[in-house]
Amino acid sequence: MTPLDPATRAALEAAARAARDGAYAPYSRFTVGAALLFRDGAMVTGANVENASYGLSLCAETVAASLAMNQGRRGGLIAVAVAGGMVHTEGLPVTPCGRCRQVLFELASLGHTDPLVIGLGAFETVEMPLSALLPHAFGPGHVG
Repeated sequence: MTPLDPATRAALEAAARAARDGAYAPYSRFTVGAALLFRDGAMVTGANVENASYGLSLCAETVAASLAMNQGRRGGLIAVAVAGGMVHTEGLPVTPCGRCRQVLFELASLGHTDPLVIGLGAFETVEMPLSALLPHAFGPGHVG
């Protein structure tokens, strides 16, 4: 897990909060934004996209990871910030769901990193390495 300098961390958190503004959440009204920080300083953001067929909805972290992969990023993930709440307001800190933890692990494992995950809330922030959120993860090294 790579430590973040205060300016980089502030920019990452601001990017996650800004990404949340692009969320499409007409059903749950729970908007989420995610920002992924890579070793080269690049940030990729995403917002959740709901669907009337709920199972087809996409989480912000999965959107951001998909965009990063489509940009050719394979590894180098050092930090993730997630901001969420009811209709653009923050409540308790939000961390990636199980599916998103797996998606993030896949991306991180390609570069052999254990990114810092920052869950942002209105008055509280939680942070921990991805490995603490997804212990004994299943990844690319388990297949093939």
